[in-house]
Amino acid sequence: MIGKLTGLLDSVGEDCAVVDVGGVGYIVFCSGRTLSALPTLGQMVTLQIETHVREDHIHLYGFNDVADRDWFRMLTTVQGVGAKVALSIMTTLTRKELTDAVLAKDKVIVGQANGIGPKLAQRIVAELHDKIGKLAVDGQISDIELSAESINSFDREAVSALVNLGFSRMQAVGAVSRASQLLGPDVGLDDLIKSGLKELSQ
Repeated sequence: MIGKLTGLLDSVGEDCAVVDVGGVGYIVFCSGRTLSALPTLGQMVTLQIETHVREDHIHLYGFNDVADRDWFRMLTTVQGVGAKVALSIMTTLTRKELTDAVLAKDKVIVGQANGIGPKLAQRIVAELHDKIGKLAVDGQISDIELSAESINSFDREAVSALVNLGFSRMQAVGAVSRASQLLGPDVGLDDLIKSGLKELSQ
């Protein structure tokens, strides 16, 4: 399995780039954002790679950094989201925009990407909401900026309380997001904070 490629940028297409590694050209499919960030042709480039092996093909998907690759992997865990759809989402939305949309369960924002209908957008934000919260608690997406604007003012009070107790803002947002999801909209502030602490202690 290929995890990373470093070589000369040979050519760039509409949805892919060719990276020359020791005289072998690897076709790497990328999001529009990744392609736009590539250096000029003939320059050295390093891409983080996700390899998909199927009976009839082997496809390489390239990303500027590990965080983008992790988002791609997470998106493709959602039923109905294949590699092409995941790249479309990552072309339309930045990591911050996608994170904010998932935390806020904003299917309209996710639905802006080509190939995403309302039902699929709803499934994406619903399935990834808990995963994002869990990853934030575990510290596995520290390089993805979690915006306090993604949650309502009541939840922000709980986030502030957890931050004052010594937790990072990223951990606090993730914990409150998951606690709010589990307890529902009528939960009190004290119970939300207690549940958030429980999430952080697991």
